[in-house]
Amino acid sequence: MKKPLVDETTTMTERGIKPSVVERIAGDSSSLRKFYKPFLPSEMVAGSIPHIVGAEEESVWNAAVLACGTERIHYAYTVADGKCWYIATPSSSMASHPDVWCPMVAALPGNSEHWDRETVYLYEQDGHASALRWDEETGRMQMFLGASRTILPKVQTMDANFVTINPDTADVYLWENKELKADLLTRAVAKLMVLSGIGIGIIATLYVLVMFAWVNLIQPQLDDAKAETELATLTLLKDASESLENDAIKHIFRIQELLDNLAQIEGTLVKYEVKNGVQVEWEALVPRAFSTGGSAALRGAKPVGNKLEKDGRVRIRGTM
Repeated sequence: MKKPLVDETTTMTERGIKPSVVERIAGDSSSLRKFYKPFLPSEMVAGSIPHIVGAEEESVWNAAVLACGTERIHYAYTVADGKCWYIATPSSSMASHPDVWCPMVAALPGNSEHWDRETVYLYEQDGHASALRWDEETGRMQMFLGASRTILPKVQTMDANFVTINPDTADVYLWENKELKADLLTRAVAKLMVLSGIGIGIIATLYVLVMFAWVNLIQPQLDDAKAETELATLTLLKDASESLENDAIKHIFRIQELLDNLAQIEGTLVKYEVKNGVQVEWEALVPRAFSTGGSAALRGAKPVGNKLEKDGRVRIRGTM
């Protein structure tokens, strides 16, 4: 069991305890008492169980419930030498003492007042006494509880060393209660969920506002860019249309010119090809007398190969 923090400004009869992180989250830190008094309950049990890693609290609670005969218990425990050593008391025994701690818990193995298992640990308060010892043969922890006039003479007959626990110098170890701890954790988780929801809501709202402002800032620029893009697109389409129209008229005129000139010399246009949108190559069949051009429209044309076509004419090729 972890040692709680102790406030150095407290008196020697009351010991201060700082609220835990869970208590702070649940909002109980302001309502908690700052000081706890030592108190010896009229009913207590003590024992040990094998240590199961990760199931210490559940194992101790089950064992203490069986020993006390009720589920409403307060308990405290430590882990040492492969065992869980615990002390428990029915919650009803502290009905008039809500803010107390038990000095006997300080004598459990691993706590501040424990020396060894050959020692008997005593604590007396208001005519009520308790003794904690370990059996030499079985090693079991035993607790004696009752009136001082009964317990002290019985303990003094034991062949062992005696240590009286001083609550003013011993570390404070508070009782634990399963139901109260579960309730505390539930309230802490609920508060965290509410705070997380509020935080997420605030972040989402800020995100929406930033995006809204960003859209309003960018929208005019987008409208200008859209207008410029549309204007550029219309200009390109217009230029392309005019270019295509002008080229088509030019080629139609050139083809008509060739057809007219070839018709005068009994020639035939067999090919007219525009390469890369600029260069024009054409071929025609003409009588041999006109194979070197013969007219202005056919000037620059040259024969293709040395063979005549089937009809005896020559194939010529021209460019522009």
